[in-house]
Amino acid sequence: MRSLDIAATGMLAQQRNVEVVSNNLANMNTTAFQRRRTEFHDLIYQDLRRVGTTSSDAGTIVPTGVQIGLGVKLAAVYRIHEQGNLEATDNTLDLAIQGKGFFQILLPDGTTAYSRDGTFQLNGTGLVVTHDGYQVQPGITIPSNAIDVTVNNSGQVQVKIEGQTALSTVGQLQIATFLNDAGLEAIGDNLYKETPASGAATTGNPASTGFGSILQGFLETSNVNAVEEISNLISAQRAYEMNSKVIQTSDEMLGTLTALR
Repeated sequence: MRSLDIAATGMLAQQRNVEVVSNNLANMNTTAFQRRRTEFHDLIYQDLRRVGTTSSDAGTIVPTGVQIGLGVKLAAVYRIHEQGNLEATDNTLDLAIQGKGFFQILLPDGTTAYSRDGTFQLNGTGLVVTHDGYQVQPGITIPSNAIDVTVNNSGQVQVKIEGQTALSTVGQLQIATFLNDAGLEAIGDNLYKETPASGAATTGNPASTGFGSILQGFLETSNVNAVEEISNLISAQRAYEMNSKVIQTSDEMLGTLTALR
């Protein structure tokens, strides 16, 4: 009885759907988190009567045929790269990208990761780093005698030195863009890595053509919509229940068959 296997694939698919929705809801307050969406594909079909075949020696063609579907599969978990809200924090090294782009982060193994989470801090030597201590690229060091730090829209970092009137430029932030943002590999800690699907990174100064601008004292919030996710959760739950009902009905049909004498 195919319905048992078909309904089982449906239940598994909706289980995955609930897992994605739960991850979205769990990250509602994660800085710069980008929500995920499940995409499903139907499985291959079994041809009981193939469409387009001849039905007689006169050459008449079967117009529709008979195809029986064999269920559903999870095709992809797609990341929605939609700008989250910008929340003012008034923290000097909190930076948000308004528009397209990712901050470049140097990992301990020497490779570069990418992130839209701009909650940066200073380490013991004055380097601008992430909350895990990873260096923001290109490396920018804030002098120990600096009394104020300014990051303008184009990513230029300037400091005010005690006893000086003019601001001193200590570095220039650069951000990276990709042809296919959804092709980046999420590695946790709000970080992504380049893949063949994303294409190579293109780097440039913020606020230049094709790149977003920097806002100092702001953070990008998660783009998760709680009402939409709850609606998706209810829909997935109902679909799961209906598939389980199919299995129950198939079991009852098999029970009726075995009870025949």
